[in-house]
Amino acid sequence: MRSLKLHKPAPVENLPLEWAEAEPRLPDRGQMRLRVRACGVCHTDLHTIEGEIVPPAYPIVPGHQVVGTVEALGPEVEGWAVGDRAGIPWLYSACGACAYCRRGEENLCPQARFTGFHADGGYAESVVAEAQFAVRLPESIPDDHAAPLLCAGIIGYRSLRKADVAGGETVGLVGFGASAHLALQVARAWGCTVFVFSRGATRRQLALDLGAAWAGTIDQSPPAALDRAILFAPAGDLVPATLAWLRPGGTLAINAVHMSPIPPMPYAAIYGERTLRSVANATRADAREFLALAAEFRLVPTIVRYRMQDAHRALLDLKQGRVDGAAVLVP
Repeated sequence: MRSLKLHKPAPVENLPLEWAEAEPRLPDRGQMRLRVRACGVCHTDLHTIEGEIVPPAYPIVPGHQVVGTVEALGPEVEGWAVGDRAGIPWLYSACGACAYCRRGEENLCPQARFTGFHADGGYAESVVAEAQFAVRLPESIPDDHAAPLLCAGIIGYRSLRKADVAGGETVGLVGFGASAHLALQVARAWGCTVFVFSRGATRRQLALDLGAAWAGTIDQSPPAALDRAILFAPAGDLVPATLAWLRPGGTLAINAVHMSPIPPMPYAAIYGERTLRSVANATRADAREFLALAAEFRLVPTIVRYRMQDAHRALLDLKQGRVDGAAVLVP
């Protein structure tokens, strides 16, 4: 079994991922092994590879938007069979017993483990996952289109919910990559008017093609005040800039696992009962709800395919803003 391992962080330009050969791992109790059919490339992968977030141990195989076919089952696995198609998202496991898990907030579990960060991920020919945390995928969605749904889609959906979005509201999306272009489609299906802020002309055009009512840069005044907003770009200086367009009583949710510092800002920027909150990871319930919506609304990810051996090129394209939509690695 071949995999791409990170032994120490470095700029992706330095080609830090190295091919490794090993016997396929036998799944332990409650686990299953999947043959990888597609794996999405996420900014979190880039943050991990370049050392902006640090896993507990090296080496690690990145990748947490994994679509695969079950090829081996460990003891005590129920509900899955060899040959089933499954998705492996960012949340690899949670303890199930702490106060957060009991409240349905397993995404905040202090003992949570994450795919491609605590456990080897999908930049590989096969991957071992906790069966209870794998998700079933709609048959109508092909492998390469299903991959970005497993993080970009799920966390975008959770961000819409954490931004308190209601049908018919005006929603601003700041930054327009893999997650935002899926969140836009959900918001539109809910009857929302969506304004998109992005530096990239091709991304602004993609937003308009997907149904955005307006697209511009963050320093351009949108046609109306925002009821809700989601910040996808990991740039802290965009927080006060986005709040400037948010109405009193509105909510800004920050969808970022790593972010540059938020600069000092006057109290007036948040006064008027505006809410500012972060979005941290996602739960299995988020995954089930979103994947059902993806099938119902017929969401279509815009993807750029790369061969697994071209992972460094995919990551560099992502870093330099050359991917409109989502990058996906395929065997």
